[in-house]
Amino acid sequence: MLDDRGAEAKHPTTHSPGAHGRGLRVRYGGGMRAVQIVSLDGPEALQITEVADPTPGEGQVLVRVRAAGVAFPELLHTRGLYQSKPALPFIPGSEIAGDIISAPGGSGFAPGDRVVASATSGGYAELATANAERVFRLPDNVSYEAGASFFSNYGTAYFALVERGQLKAGESVLVQGAAGGIGTASIQVAKAFGAGMVIAVTSTPEKGAVALAAGADEFVLVDGFKDAVKALGGVDIVVDPVGGDRFTDSLRCLNGDGRLLVIGFTAGEIPTVKVNRLLLNNISVVGVGWGAYLTPRPGHTQSEWDAMLPHLESGALSPTISSVYPLADATAALLELEQRRAMGKVVIVP
Repeated sequence: MLDDRGAEAKHPTTHSPGAHGRGLRVRYGGGMRAVQIVSLDGPEALQITEVADPTPGEGQVLVRVRAAGVAFPELLHTRGLYQSKPALPFIPGSEIAGDIISAPGGSGFAPGDRVVASATSGGYAELATANAERVFRLPDNVSYEAGASFFSNYGTAYFALVERGQLKAGESVLVQGAAGGIGTASIQVAKAFGAGMVIAVTSTPEKGAVALAAGADEFVLVDGFKDAVKALGGVDIVVDPVGGDRFTDSLRCLNGDGRLLVIGFTAGEIPTVKVNRLLLNNISVVGVGWGAYLTPRPGHTQSEWDAMLPHLESGALSPTISSVYPLADATAALLELEQRRAMGKVVIVP
C-alpha cells in the first residue's frame, strides 16, 4: 500500500483525538501546542499546553513537526526513571520528521525541505529545533510517519549490528522483542547488511507474524525459545533490547565467537552475567550505547545515514508502524508502549 507520496505503509492504526478516553489536560495561553511532562506521575499526568515557539540557536534549524516517534525513554521520563532527568516542565520526544522553516547559512538546508531530525527542544510539539548535523533529508517516497520512525530505531540497529556487532555476511541473528520498533528495525538492518537467517523472538503468534512481515525468516515464542533456537543451529549474534530473565538463555543460544548486543532493558530488570560462560564458550557481551558514542563524535551520524539511505530509498528499510495518534492523545501513545501492545513504531502527529 502506498501513501500519497508513494511510501510503503504498514497499515498502522490511526486514532482520532480522544479516541481512547485518555486525552490530555489542556492549558492554552498563546504560542505553539506542545505536550509537557509536568510531574513524574506517569503518562496520565502529561499536559497539552501552548508555549512560546522555540528559538533556534547557533547551528540549529527550526522544523515544522509533521510526525514524532514515541520511544521507551520517553515513557521512563514520565516517571523520572531515565538516566537523564530534565527540569520540569519539559517537552519530551526527540525523533521528528517535518519541514524546514529556517536554517543557518552553509547548512545545506532551505525552508520547505523535508527532513528527519533529532530534536533538541522536544518533539511532541508543533515546532522543534535541531542541530543541523543531526538533520537529514527525507526522500520524497518516504512518509513523515515513516521518517519519524526511522532515525533512532534504525540508527541504533545499524550501530549495534554493523559497528558494534561487526556483522559478517551470512551470519545468523536472533532478535529479542522482535515485534517492537527496535526489533523490526534490527530484523531489516540485519537483512539489508548481509545476515543469513534472522530469527525473531516474540511473546505471541500475532507478534510473530509482524516480525515475519518485517523480514524475519523464523519466529519462536518466548517460552522455550532457547531450545527452539538451538534446534535451528544456534546464532552468531543476539540483539537484546529486553534484558531481564531472557538474558542467560540468549547467551546459551550463541555459537562460538558469538556476540550478544545489549541495547536496553525494557523488561525492567538489568541482568547480570557469569563471565565463566564467556570464557568457556568464547562469546562476548557487547554494550550498545549509541547516544553516548555519538556525543563526542560530531558528524558520525552522517556516515551512518549515508550507509542506510540507499536501503531506505529502495524500501529494504521500511519502518513498521503500529499506531498513529494525534498530539492530544500522547498519553494513549505512551500507554501502548507501557502495556506492550505496540507492534512496530508508535507515532504522534501534531
